[in-house]
Amino acid sequence: MRVAIHTFGTRGDVQPYIALALGLMEQGHRVQLAAPVQFENMVRDNGIAFAPLPGEMLALIDTTDGKAAIAGGQGFSAGLKLLKHVRPMMRALLDAEWKAAQAFMPDIFVYHPKAIAVPHMAEALQRRFILASPLPGFTPTSAFPSPMLPFKDLGGLNRISHTAAIRGADLLFGKILSAWRAEQLGLTRRRTPAVALSGTLYAYSRHTVPVPPDWGRDVLVSGYWFLDSKNWRLPDDVEAFLADGPPPIYVGFGSMPGLDPDRMTATVFEALARTGKRGVLALGSGALSAERRARHVHIIRDAPHDRLFPHMHAIIHHGGAGTTAAALRAGKPMAICPFFGDQPFWARRVLELGVGLHLNRRALSVERLTAAIVAMDAPLMRRQAEALGSRIREEDGIATAVRFIEAAANKSLAEP
Repeated sequence: MRVAIHTFGTRGDVQPYIALALGLMEQGHRVQLAAPVQFENMVRDNGIAFAPLPGEMLALIDTTDGKAAIAGGQGFSAGLKLLKHVRPMMRALLDAEWKAAQAFMPDIFVYHPKAIAVPHMAEALQRRFILASPLPGFTPTSAFPSPMLPFKDLGGLNRISHTAAIRGADLLFGKILSAWRAEQLGLTRRRTPAVALSGTLYAYSRHTVPVPPDWGRDVLVSGYWFLDSKNWRLPDDVEAFLADGPPPIYVGFGSMPGLDPDRMTATVFEALARTGKRGVLALGSGALSAERRARHVHIIRDAPHDRLFPHMHAIIHHGGAGTTAAALRAGKPMAICPFFGDQPFWARRVLELGVGLHLNRRALSVERLTAAIVAMDAPLMRRQAEALGSRIREEDGIATAVRFIEAAANKSLAEP
């Protein structure tokens, strides 16, 4: 079977799909992964066929406008502020996805919600397609509102909020999609595809977000798709720091940019000092600064979470789906300081599960961060985090997802 995986976004939007690709390849399937060109080495280093997609939209995060939008955003509002930059780039992205699909001619597509060309390409090629997402929000439910909205519960409007999220791409890029369908795919002009989804995969654990009772059998919460770094070892300086005292607290904000990284770093240093804790700071994409130094803090550029987090006492991070998953699997308490998108949703979830805290980034102070670090020492929180981690470690999300994809691909297009 030939499986085309299309994804778009930051590392957290790509890494799980590399893990899925490897799982499919282990079962003898041929896979091509289409993703932003920035991740070419990461994909090819795992022996996966790669189709590059334009990286200009991803690079927006590090521009002045991108940093300002994320710093002031809540939910999907950051993305809306960047629409004036994104829309002119859409046609090149759609064309690149179509080029990749034509070159590979898959039997089935598996796609991230941001890869909005896939349903239309599946219609043109008469192929099945499966939506695969690292977060819920693309299957209507009354259980909770869309994770892209900054609300814990909207009551009777929960289901409608998901419908709005599902139609978001059509509303924002409908005209572009309609014209592209006609000009490139030879299809009728319309905003939505004329073929039905073959199923929906959610790459997170049912222990993290319970499966809503109003979802059908065509929706599967498989468990997380972890990409383990089997050949990576801790650098000597990190090993030496770990051996020199009690387990430290990890602080890192992944791909998030920073408007004032010096201030954020100073806040972290002081809060760690006040609590007598040691820390490992991962610089990532600029939310933290490398200018400050102290004996109780070790600074790294980045490191695989699956290898680093088990050595940590607790985790402070931005709430990306992938980082949250890694912290949960490690069984560590966490404090999430969300920036935008679905990050506030994961912050609310870890708080509700009793395994972490939700921090307001724009109101973050030394006092508040100090209190959070102290709170993560609570025996109950630590027991609950370890218990949840144990349940997550027992799951095999990739194998479960592969079986789901195989079953969908074996159906005829006439079957629902």
